[in-house]
Order: sequence, then structure tokens, then C-alpha cells
Amino acid sequence: MQDVHMQNTGHGSVIASIAPKLLAWYRREGRALPWRAPPGTLQDPYKVWLSEVMLQQTTVKTVTPRFIDFLRRWPDVNALARAELGEVLAAWAGLGYYARARNLHACARAVSESHGGRFPDTEQALRKLPGIGAYTSSAIAAIAFGRPASPVDGNIERVIARLFAIETPLPEAKPQIKSLAEKLTPATHAGDFAQGMMDLGATICTSRRPACGLCPVRQDCHGFAKGIAEQLPHKAAKATRPTRRGAAFVAIRMDGAVLLRERPPKGLLGGMLEAPSTPWLEGPQSEAAEAYAPVKGSWQKLPEIVTHTFTHFHLELSVYRATVQQRATPRAVAEPARCRWVAQRDLGNAALPTVMRKVLGSALTG
Repeated sequence: MQDVHMQNTGHGSVIASIAPKLLAWYRREGRALPWRAPPGTLQDPYKVWLSEVMLQQTTVKTVTPRFIDFLRRWPDVNALARAELGEVLAAWAGLGYYARARNLHACARAVSESHGGRFPDTEQALRKLPGIGAYTSSAIAAIAFGRPASPVDGNIERVIARLFAIETPLPEAKPQIKSLAEKLTPATHAGDFAQGMMDLGATICTSRRPACGLCPVRQDCHGFAKGIAEQLPHKAAKATRPTRRGAAFVAIRMDGAVLLRERPPKGLLGGMLEAPSTPWLEGPQSEAAEAYAPVKGSWQKLPEIVTHTFTHFHLELSVYRATVQQRATPRAVAEPARCRWVAQRDLGNAALPTVMRKVLGSALTG
């Protein structure tokens, strides 16, 4: 209904005027980022894909040095496809949302093995690749291949919600915002337009205290005209995250090596390394936690509780530490086939998620 209303009240001409203004602004003010080509040119699809996967749920500031490091180690998709998954997971450590790294590796292999090392150039074909959804396929198609595609990330959602004063809360408003993004996208220079919208949201149309006085499309913004821009987009209340609890066991061999276990390949932190632990469950921690100790030893419970927040729950881990004999072998409860001893000097390059780096930091420095 709102799209029809927009056409009847002259919004069609406003839609037509936004792209030229934004493109002119992007050519002057667009951010220089290591994964971007100059305005008016297409970028290597490998760089677009890699950056877009890294930027999901992660800031530009955090991604920039990691992107450069990835590109140095694996300069093209075939090089990444030849890497071992463990190498990729280790290089990804600290970026979080580790399913992205597993999908990154699977996608690289699919492109290398099934597409001759070349990314498909349409949204439909790109979406058939592992880990590439609607947003990423649109971004690659627009930025790398010049297709008139309309990626919509959080920044673009905010810009469009404000431009058209959309008061329907997210996520309910997503289809409407996507439809408007498609109407705004020009037939040419779609990649520059998408990156301009991203930059507008990241640098001017920010979530708090937007700099409306500097906005190139302020005259077209209905949220600004109504004085409600900063309040938009409205968001539905988030469900309260539950708290799960468990215990992690840091076994230190006489030579200083630490016992680590590889998590199952699928699921939370799949394929990453961990200090063997109990299941992570809601409710009070079981008093029988030491039954899960991975090797025999005199286990000491440390005073610090390690906390970490995942997307859907908070985690609290008690940490146990023991120095064990050189010939100590993992017990059946620890699933020995997935365990390995790792020298402390090698922990920095191990595929350890942030929560496990916290655990080891507590145990090895406490």
C-alpha cells in the first residue's frame, strides 16, 4: 500500500532523483577500503566476496587488517580452496560466527572445482554456492559484475527506513525496504550506488545522532522532514538471551603442552579447538562436573568464571586446571580421537575461538 501512496504523492520523482545525488557524493566522499575499486570500476569478485563474508556482524575496523592478512595468505579463490580447513579456521579465530569460515572454505572449493576458479556473475547462480545468501549474492553481482542488483545490509536498511519514514518495525519492514531498494537502484553503476548507500549509513546516516546537515539526499528524506529520522528504523523487542553454564578443563602436561579437543564439524564453533568441557546447559552447574575431566589429575577449580555472549545465549564457564603426567592419555569421556596436545608456543596460531582464548588465558596466567 505504501508504494502506491508514494507514487500518488510524487515520490516517484524523488526516487528518480536520489541515485544521481548519491552517486555524485560517493565519487567525492566514498571511503577508501582495501576491498574496493575506484568509483566507476568493477572489483575482483574474490575480494568482494571475501570482504562481504567477513563484514557480516563484524566492523570495518576489525575486518580491515584481517582481510589484508587473508589476501596475503590466499591471494585468490584457488589458493583458498587448496588450504586446509583448520588453517582457515585458525586465521579466522577472533572474528566470531565461525560458520562463516567453514562456508568460506566450502565456497572457495566449489568455485575452484565446479566453476573453473571463476565466480558466477548472476545473483541466481551465486546463491547456489555454499554460504552465499540473498545479500551477498546481490553485493557480488552489483559490485563485481555491474548487475542492477540491490544488496540491503543494516546500513542500507536504516537509510531507506529514514528516507521513506517507514515506521513499521524490523524485521517486519524488511520486504518493504527491499522493494524500495530495488526501485532506487539505477540500471548502471549499481555497485557504486550500493557502496554509496553503505557509506551514507556508516558515516552520516548513523544509528545515533545522524549528521543530517551533511547528507546529500536530505531534501528527499521524509524522516528528516517529519523530525523522526533518528528514531528510525523501529525494531521489535529482542527476546531475552538465556544463560548456559558449564565447566572447561585445562590439562597442562609436564612439558607445558595443553590438551585441546576439536569440536564437531557442524554446529556452534564447528571444527574449532576447545579446552574439553562439560555440555553447556541452562540452569545451575552440575556438581558432578569433574566427571568430565579429560585426563586423571589433581584438578583445581579456579576462582574466576569466564563469561562470553553468543548470538542466542550467554555462557558462564567454570575453569579447572591440572598439571598432568607426560604420558597422560585422554579418558573416554573426552573423546580421545578428537583430542591433541598443543605446545603453548603454538596456541597463538591455533583455531581457538575467543571464549576458549579466555579460558586458556585464565588457566595459564592464573
